[in-house]
Amino acid sequence: MAMSRDLPTERQAIGQLLVRLLRQFRAELAAPRTERGYGDVRDAHMHVFGAIRTGHVRLTEIAARAQLSLSATSELVNELESFGYLARRADPSDGRAKLVVLTARGEQLMRDAGGRVAEIEARWADIVGADRFQAACAVLQELLDTLEPADARR
Repeated sequence: MAMSRDLPTERQAIGQLLVRLLRQFRAELAAPRTERGYGDVRDAHMHVFGAIRTGHVRLTEIAARAQLSLSATSELVNELESFGYLARRADPSDGRAKLVVLTARGEQLMRDAGGRVAEIEARWADIVGADRFQAACAVLQELLDTLEPADARR
């Protein structure tokens, strides 16, 4: 049986690489938040925005995607609703259920965040080279598609 000590010594284990890069990504994504008018958004709120994608999703789905408890997700959504980023609307397919939707302010934040993600990706591609960066992304996408096909590209 292979052990972590048997892994290549020139790099960290994959878990450390992914966790540390995610921490770096989140720090870079958050850096200009206040200057862009989103000083009320905390790092914890980013779990909701990452899970809501284009909006119109039930709270339970946000919680599942974000891997948060329903109560924690509800608290974060309530805060974002009070800040004007999200709203709740009746689900047309189930009158008892509510959908969480992006407001105009939430849609603007998502557009700005998308632009920031593109900036980060371009900077990282400059560091390692565009071809290598695209190859690394393709490998990660392939792993996700294989390991978690139900949620890989949603």
